[in-house]
Amino acid sequence: MSTENQRLQRMMRLYKEETGERELDMHKVASFCESKGWPLPRPSSPLDLLAQKLSAAAREEIRYDKSTKKPYRVHHPYTNDQQLTLWIDIDEAPRKPMVKSVNKRREQMVSDGVQLTFDVQHWNRINPKEEPIPADMDLTDEVQWRINAPDEEDEAA
Repeated sequence: MSTENQRLQRMMRLYKEETGERELDMHKVASFCESKGWPLPRPSSPLDLLAQKLSAAAREEIRYDKSTKKPYRVHHPYTNDQQLTLWIDIDEAPRKPMVKSVNKRREQMVSDGVQLTFDVQHWNRINPKEEPIPADMDLTDEVQWRINAPDEEDEAA
């Protein structure tokens, strides 16, 4: 039995076959799916939508370190023992939830790096006449360059 995502992936392939489009506007694909009888999902509850907006707002909030003047994220998500995602202000966070949050973000970065490597290896393999696209995962230099880059205020002066 296929998962919903697998069925949606088949619908995307069908859309490409029927329209000839290679770059997908997912709103157009959703409309196509609806026209083929795909049931539209039920909207989230207003409370769920507000919780999603609060999470997005928490993710975006930035403060500036008083000593270094560098930006840092205020709110950090972590999973508690009941597998519930909670958010904590970094300035109020005990070590344990911060370690969980940092490890989760690092694991997401590793997963992104692994998948990007597979994607680039595949593209390079099926395009042997093109210059290979590098997939260097050592980001140490780039991170240090960004940390040490002049602030926008410094560049304006």
